[in-house]
Amino acid sequence: MAKDKQAHIGIFGRRNYGKSTLINKLADQEIAIVSKIPGTTTDPVKKSFEITGFGPVVLVDTAGFDDEGELGKKRTEKTRKTIRQIDLAILLISNNRLDQPELQIIEKFKQNDVPFIVVYSKSDLFAPMASIKAKAISLGCADFLVFNKDMDVNPLIQSITRCIPESAYVNPSLLGGLIQHNDIVLLITPIDTEAPAGRLILPQVQAIRDVIDNHAVCIVLKETAVDAFLKNTGIVPALAITDSQVFLKADTSLPRDIPLTSFSILLAHYKGDFATYLKGTPQLSELKEGDKILLLESCTHQVSCEDIGRHKIPQWIRDFTGKQHTFDVVSGFDNLPHPINSYALVIQCGGCMISPKQLINRLKPAIDAGIPVTNYGMAIAYLLGIYERAIAPFVQVKKK
Repeated sequence: MAKDKQAHIGIFGRRNYGKSTLINKLADQEIAIVSKIPGTTTDPVKKSFEITGFGPVVLVDTAGFDDEGELGKKRTEKTRKTIRQIDLAILLISNNRLDQPELQIIEKFKQNDVPFIVVYSKSDLFAPMASIKAKAISLGCADFLVFNKDMDVNPLIQSITRCIPESAYVNPSLLGGLIQHNDIVLLITPIDTEAPAGRLILPQVQAIRDVIDNHAVCIVLKETAVDAFLKNTGIVPALAITDSQVFLKADTSLPRDIPLTSFSILLAHYKGDFATYLKGTPQLSELKEGDKILLLESCTHQVSCEDIGRHKIPQWIRDFTGKQHTFDVVSGFDNLPHPINSYALVIQCGGCMISPKQLINRLKPAIDAGIPVTNYGMAIAYLLGIYERAIAPFVQVKKK
């Protein structure tokens, strides 16, 4: 799980306030260009490094949020979008200025539930007044530090380790509570054109690792091998996990006493707002003619005729409702093509490539607007008529 559980730390501030200098000091290497020319940093720059005694983090250097001009507006928009992807913010201020630009970015932190540290930069040029610290604390900063390019960075590293939310680095188990020591788990993994050559897709790899971490036994096979495997071995798995695209085949092959779910639903329970998904999924039955549906993919990939978000789910929905709908598919953290309240339903992918915080923030506008939200796997199970079986393992866990 290490890939999506690296804590993301964003560095924010006005142009030429020392953001790139600070990020280079933190990483102890030159990863961001330092220049006296304002606006040197254009797009957000990410760098992974290890904080001794803490673990891996991703530093995100952003463009100054006071950038100007038409191009500057695009840069500041990317800076603000970065807030949805981070676990902790470091806000640089200087020259005893904590004014409207900073107040606006702080409000964005709060809207996205991102704790923030205020660092008073270039203190050798502009000594901080006592009132500036008091103002920063009154605005809800988690810590306030004074810094210049010649100062020791360790106090800031210590502050980061104190202030970063535990959810940013704690690795809960995908299958915790579902399986026990020495249980046999069956992973049904079809190989289609979307699967990377010579490799499994990330959710399958994550599931295999988690089965091993839970001291259980993992058996991996294609959907075409399930019937022969069960017949020839007599093995009764404690749990079967399938790719959502072959839900019907898995449901037919596996006896009812074998719990069955999908990789996508597993991820939904692991990192999504599962209660909201449970509430939103049945709204598929309430869709009306002409309703607009938003599908959110958290990664980008080459589109194929077997693409689940762009082709298969829309077709399954049309077959289920008998109506015509409009579908928008948005990859990564791109802007939506239409206002969120224009959609009747939002369907989120499993989110294997992003952190729980990033996924929750991605869905927050829809949830705040009262738009029903579901997940790829849960939606597919509902459309195919096996929803109750697919969510049963998790509903039982929640009732304990």
